[in-house]
Amino acid sequence: MVSKQVVLEEKDIEIALKKICKQLLGRHPQLNDTVLVGIRTGGVYLAERLKQKILQERGVDLPTGIIDITLYRDDWTRRSQTPEVKKTEIHFSIEDKHVLLVDDVLFTGRTIRAALDALLDLGRPRRVELAALIDRGHRELPICADYTGKTLEKISRQDSVNVELKELAGVDQVVIEYGKYPNH
Repeated sequence: MVSKQVVLEEKDIEIALKKICKQLLGRHPQLNDTVLVGIRTGGVYLAERLKQKILQERGVDLPTGIIDITLYRDDWTRRSQTPEVKKTEIHFSIEDKHVLLVDDVLFTGRTIRAALDALLDLGRPRRVELAALIDRGHRELPICADYTGKTLEKISRQDSVNVELKELAGVDQVVIEYGKYPNH
């Protein structure tokens, strides 16, 4: 039997995003040549929210784009014989830019590896940093987030972490489903 637990509610997600924004602005006060790129799907909405927080805090309207990594994944044939490829929407150059890559959950690192491959096909950024709302551990690749909203400890590989956002689910919350993947 799978049990569920809400570990972050709307206010907690807001606090986590403020934390990420504060850390980013602390490291990059001028935001020179900084762009935001959200990984489809959850990262897109979080990147937009970060953009709005930065605009409110510093008055800087950062270019923001969307990257689809479907065909860059190393497991796409396991997930579906006909993957649903969506559009990458980056209408600005990433050449010699500071790219802040945004995702909802950092787990094995494979999504981020795929996103880096996709980004490098678009140009050569000066620097790429990663912001993740949730770091749930269990890396398979040597990847870590530069900015993390919340780290979930004591969560096993068999558990699922679901970030539900208003833009998609009508509610902001992070839910753990314990034992969802018994053979993981």
